[in-house]
Amino acid sequence: MKHALVCGIAGQDGSYLAELLLNKGYKVFGTSRDAQVSTLGNLVKLGIRDKVCLYSMSLNDFRSVLQVLSRVQPDEIYNLAGQTSVGLSFEQPVETMESISLGTLNLLEAIRFFNPEIKLYNAGSSECFGDTDQLPADEITPFRPRSPYAVAKSAAFWQVANYREAYHLYACSGILFNHESPLRPKRFVTQKIVQSACDITRGTSEKLRLGNLKIVRDWGWAPEYVQAMYRMLQQTEPEDYVIATGKSHSLEQFITYVFEYLSLDWQEHVISDSDLFRPTDIAYSCGNPAKAAVKLNWQAQTSLKEIAKRMVDSVL
Repeated sequence: MKHALVCGIAGQDGSYLAELLLNKGYKVFGTSRDAQVSTLGNLVKLGIRDKVCLYSMSLNDFRSVLQVLSRVQPDEIYNLAGQTSVGLSFEQPVETMESISLGTLNLLEAIRFFNPEIKLYNAGSSECFGDTDQLPADEITPFRPRSPYAVAKSAAFWQVANYREAYHLYACSGILFNHESPLRPKRFVTQKIVQSACDITRGTSEKLRLGNLKIVRDWGWAPEYVQAMYRMLQQTEPEDYVIATGKSHSLEQFITYVFEYLSLDWQEHVISDSDLFRPTDIAYSCGNPAKAAVKLNWQAQTSLKEIAKRMVDSVL
């Protein structure tokens, strides 16, 4: 039985990935900063809380990382931990850099010292690309990060690439574009929209205040994206992959899908507030997943309209 260690198991991706790995016969271990007090609500929702082994681990603490690796003896490590909010990264840039960049470096060093045969998946981000002049980004598109979060993810990406080349580790990054599900925290804009729209159907008169509605993103379905993570670690050679749908929509379009499904006119309830605009933002984001289609036999299957419907159904 293979051992998989999922760092950041409590999040959306970590929970779906744990479910996938359990179904494939893995013994799954997960980490959070304090496993004793973490609610792990997403694992509970998926019905797998009692099927995973939890450890407390701080990725910023090299000794903590080494201790967990020695206990778990993992064959595969999935690094999904760290500060996950682009917006929050402008308020907490140091915490964002340390939790993502230093955390990834500690994992790589721990693998190098403890067992170089361990395979590592690192969660990259489409935010690293910045604005791409409305062209789909692929694995050779240059990084132009426009947020502290994107800077941290870019640094982690190059750390992984360097350790792969210099120390011959099986280490790779998935450059994932936006992916959603009912397990998204409420601070993420898609879930905020869904929750607010459902509240309106229950009688609330409160307006939904959002930032720039014209931003364009490539949105996919999270349970499909964790399949790509798993497949990356099953290849003969480690490589980085863009994971995306290849189709982009504006935030306004997502809002329309949600409100139309609830028979509501979004323009009566949504306000675009310039005070909520980010200091720097990406106007257009789209990925080219051609490499993943060929080498991983992976393609996104779920449309944004269907994603909106599933998220609403989950809340209702």
